[in-house]
Amino acid sequence: MLEGKVVIVTGGAKGIGRHAAITSAREKAKVVIADINNELLERTSDELGRVTETLALTVDVRNEDDVKKMVEQTLNRFGQIDVLVNNAAIVPHFAWGIPRWPRIRDMEKAFWDRVIQTNLGGTFLSTKHVLPHMESRRTGHIINLYGGGGLKPAGACAYMVTKEGIRTFTRYVAEEVRESNICVVIFSPRVPIATEGAPEEALQRLPGPELLGNAFVLAAQLPMQQSGEIFSYENGRLVNEP
Repeated sequence: MLEGKVVIVTGGAKGIGRHAAITSAREKAKVVIADINNELLERTSDELGRVTETLALTVDVRNEDDVKKMVEQTLNRFGQIDVLVNNAAIVPHFAWGIPRWPRIRDMEKAFWDRVIQTNLGGTFLSTKHVLPHMESRRTGHIINLYGGGGLKPAGACAYMVTKEGIRTFTRYVAEEVRESNICVVIFSPRVPIATEGAPEEALQRLPGPELLGNAFVLAAQLPMQQSGEIFSYENGRLVNEP
């Protein structure tokens, strides 16, 4: 289904990003994983390299030069970009039982900036720099990640500001590029996921990324009429979320 396509996954060295990369590789896509963690990047790259052609890049999605180089290196290696998965994010993972983030009154501006610039800014920069290539080919899929966080107890504000911003960003970009045949959607895991680094108790209690099955492969094939929409994965298929 994705054979011969080129997929970029930001934050692709671990967790949900790694799952998106692996499931794309199994469908014979060529996979680019971009991450800030070099150790995990090398490990995941070795794993993917046994399945498909892979390019591993050290990228800080907050840095526009890094993102531009990511796109340039992908094009130099593979000649095209068909799918972008904007997964890189700072996630609170409160469901793991770890300490909650500060309330806004107690939050350092540097922490706020880091969350906003990684989650929302990284989605913006990666989208910005793949779009000219996708528009020139008049084809492409962009999949942005959404996550939830409760109003109470406090702590989720910075994260949810980025995720609600990404929902709005997706809707608007989808309309900007609709005539260029680029499908831009949101994917929501819907439930908390335990990934590498989670406490053992959370790993036992919560599902892992495998719960998401082939969701990213399916999202990379959505038709244009569903651009701008939000999806989750259920019983082997994508379903629309309100």
